Amino acid sequence: MKLGIEEIATYLPKNKISNFERLQEFDINHDFVNKKTGFKYLFKIDKKDQASDLCMGAFFNLEKNKKINLDDIGCCVVVTQNPDYNIPNVSSILHKKLKLNQNCSCFDISLGCSGYVYSLSIITSFMESNKISKGLLFTADPYSKIIDKNDKNTSLLFGDGASVTLISKNKKYETGKFSFGTKGENYNDLICKNKLSMNGRSVFNFSAKNIPVDIIKVLKLNNLKKDEIDLFILHQGSKLIIDTIRDKLNIDKRMLKFYASEYGNLISSSIPFALEKEILNPKNKNILISGFGVGFSWSSTLLKRL
Repeated sequence: MKLGIEEIATYLPKNKISNFERLQEFDINHDFVNKKTGFKYLFKIDKKDQASDLCMGAFFNLEKNKKINLDDIGCCVVVTQNPDYNIPNVSSILHKKLKLNQNCSCFDISLGCSGYVYSLSIITSFMESNKISKGLLFTADPYSKIIDKNDKNTSLLFGDGASVTLISKNKKYETGKFSFGTKGENYNDLICKNKLSMNGRSVFNFSAKNIPVDIIKVLKLNNLKKDEIDLFILHQGSKLIIDTIRDKLNIDKRMLKFYASEYGNLISSSIPFALEKEILNPKNKNILISGFGVGFSWSSTLLKRL
C-alpha cells in the first residue's frame, strides 16, 4: 500500500506586520525588503497562543475542503522546534484537542527548514510499515516566541504559520526517492540559546553551495532530467536565496517561484504553504521539493501526480 498526499491546508494568525513600516527602525531601504529578503509582511501569534493552536487553525481550514472522519486517523505527527511545552509532545496535545482515537500513534519531529521533506519520508514509511491508511502531518514553528524583535538578522525574516497534510491511499501526489544531508559543523550559525541567533552570510553560502548540487542528485535518483520537472518548490529562506539557486540551475522563473512575500519564512511550513497553491493544478505532474536550513540539514524529493 503506497501512501501519499491527499490534501494540504494552511493557517496564518491574525497579527500582520509590515516590514516597510520598519525601514527606519533597522536603517534599511525598500530594495532590502523587495530584493534581498523578499518578505513584505510577517504574521505573529498572540502571546497566549502555542504551536498546537496554529495546528488546530490549519486543521479547521482542512475541514472546510475535506470532511475528516477522525476515527480513521491512525497517525498524527507534528514537525516543530518550538513546542507548547518541553514535555509533552505537541502531537499528544493535538490528540486531546482533536479527540483522536486511542489507537492513534502520535509523535513530534524536531527539525526546522528541512522538516517537511524529512517528515514526508518518515510518516509515509511509518504508516506503510504499520499498515496505517490515514494520517495527519502538521508543521508549526512559532519563531516569534524566540526572536528578539530588535534583531535585524531574524526579526525581519521569520513569520508564524502552520500546515496540515492529509496522508492516505487516496493520494494526489506520491513521493519518489529522497536525498538527505547534514553539515553539523555549522550548527552554531543558526541557533537558539535564549533568543534566536543567525549568521545570515553563512546560511546563504550553505544554501547556494549545497542545494543546487542536491537538486541535481535527486533528479538522478528519480531518473529524471531538469526539463521533465513541471515545478520546483524550495524552502522560502529569502528571495535572494531562491533567485541565486534558480540562476545557478538556469531554471525559468515560472518553474521556480518565490511564494513567501506576503507572510515570510515559515520554517517547516514554507514548502506546504507553496504546495497548497499548486497542488490543484493538473499541469504540475512532477514537482521537486527541497527543504534546507536549521542544523544545516537538507532533504529533497520528487512529488509525482497520479
